[in-house]
Amino acid sequence: MTITVLIADDHALFRSGFRAILDTQDDIDCVAEAADGEQAVEEALRLRPDVAVLDVRMPRRDGLGAAKAILAMPGNRTNVIVLTTHDTDEYVHRAMTAGARGFLLKSMPPEELIAAIRIAARGDVLIDPSIVRRHITRFTEALTPAGPSAAIERLTAREREVLQLLSRAYSNAEIAGRLHVGEETVKTHVSSILRKLELRDRTHAVAYAHLTGFAERH
Repeated sequence: MTITVLIADDHALFRSGFRAILDTQDDIDCVAEAADGEQAVEEALRLRPDVAVLDVRMPRRDGLGAAKAILAMPGNRTNVIVLTTHDTDEYVHRAMTAGARGFLLKSMPPEELIAAIRIAARGDVLIDPSIVRRHITRFTEALTPAGPSAAIERLTAREREVLQLLSRAYSNAEIAGRLHVGEETVKTHVSSILRKLELRDRTHAVAYAHLTGFAERH
């Protein structure tokens, strides 16, 4: 199955370079480029790509505004990755609130950016580890009002295993295979994790695991 991708960035050189990288992959097809946020929204509505890679700072509408508009489209099937050089906690919080499936730095190696597109295409989440460790303290506090250590203690041993695998961007099917359980069982564990940790969705669960250091400790 081919993954269709939209690239939105106001720097033509970056767009052409990134597209050249994607063109080396048999399972990825860059179907459009956009030079600003408004054009990105228009192209996403017209083409319905599997993944939209959006720069944060663009004219007419920034990438975060474009992400929100794309993800709010009726019948939307496009997953969004926010790609930037500006890793501020405000940007991360806005991207995650909008429902982005990735927040990555442009300095990531090309092979990791390609992997991020595949991860986003299947609906899973990838956040640059350097971002979650250094720049979103306020988001951590918002996610863990009772404190991370106390919250983690609410999880069973199996739920901690599932959270660890979630933090590594494994899908439910992959987690089920690694733990030798059914996919429905994994879904039940994920729901329990979200409820116990007072998290909204898988995106926040992944962020939580990295922000609290749980992902790195296990």
